[in-house]
Amino acid sequence: MSNPSTQFQGEEQKAKNTSSLLLLVINYSFLFVGSISSSLLSKFYFNHRGSSRWVSTWVQSAGFPLLFFPIFLPYYLFKCTERRPFDRFTPRMLILSILIGFMLGLNNLLFSWGNSYLPVSTSSLLLSSQLVFNLILSVIIVKQKITFQNLNCVILLTLSSVLLAFGSRHDRPQGLTPDKYFIGFFSTVGAGLLFALYLPVMEKIYKNVCCYEMVIEMQMVMEIAATALATIGMASDGGFSEMKRESQVVFDRGEKWYWITVFGNIITWQLCFMGTAGMVFLTSSLTGGICMTALLAMNVLGGVLVYGEEFGGVKVVSTLLCGWGFCSYVYGMHLKMKDDQKEKEKEKEKTKENKNLGMEMVHVASANMV
Repeated sequence: MSNPSTQFQGEEQKAKNTSSLLLLVINYSFLFVGSISSSLLSKFYFNHRGSSRWVSTWVQSAGFPLLFFPIFLPYYLFKCTERRPFDRFTPRMLILSILIGFMLGLNNLLFSWGNSYLPVSTSSLLLSSQLVFNLILSVIIVKQKITFQNLNCVILLTLSSVLLAFGSRHDRPQGLTPDKYFIGFFSTVGAGLLFALYLPVMEKIYKNVCCYEMVIEMQMVMEIAATALATIGMASDGGFSEMKRESQVVFDRGEKWYWITVFGNIITWQLCFMGTAGMVFLTSSLTGGICMTALLAMNVLGGVLVYGEEFGGVKVVSTLLCGWGFCSYVYGMHLKMKDDQKEKEKEKEKTKENKNLGMEMVHVASANMV
């Protein structure tokens, strides 16, 4: 006869695994939708004569008020959790969140500078290198094990991005001077390095985080710090007045579509960062980096479908390599999860056998005493 407490624990563990899987799917959906939508909206902004680097930086973090909903509604409105918002949110976590938020704001600025100067081909090539940096830093910071699956995936995704870059050389903008090229080049490399550092650092911090709700709270503090940095920069450089002038005079689709584009960027970038944070917390920094890099191919397909861009042989091969690398990594994760589950079951069986053996020895000893 099965032990009721053991059966209950098994059902509880199964419910937790299902809940974690559902949360993982939701966060990857946020990352998928946010990454592709923000890429398309950013392209729409620049395609129609938008050019402000500060606007591009500010919209990447200004959507932090949206995080009030998942933080406060579950406790105050839906009553589906007993944990109060920001409960056990220590001063150390607050300081770390603010510092990392400033680093994220700097990363956003560097990305915007590089994006405003470099052609799409060069930018894609340089940003793809962050995955290699991510693997190296993950090994150093969080002791990530290098396996055939993750190394194979990193190589294939990097090759995919390189092919994508070489297949998009016609995107080079007019009037790009050598000085602007080098500024864009080093800005993009800096953005890639900072984001590659950001992912494993967050994974290490999340090891001391008790729940997913606290991850979102840290994310909101980081976004507030990044927005404060971008707001100071905009105010000092006349960015807000530039937004007004750009919407009324420069943007060729009119003021209405300008603000739709800006607010659409704010929402989609927030989904992207929220999905990234959830992926790192629920899996690992390397998995988060791989998922983001794999979406480069989806961004290419999005450009083909939405803007009618050319989809030649190089882009086809690049997309296939990207899909191959990503699927191989997912399959490797599936095998690892199955092996881990088998190990847990073996440990449970061994513990049960030892417990039964101990009970039998007690019975034998009692019988001998009688």
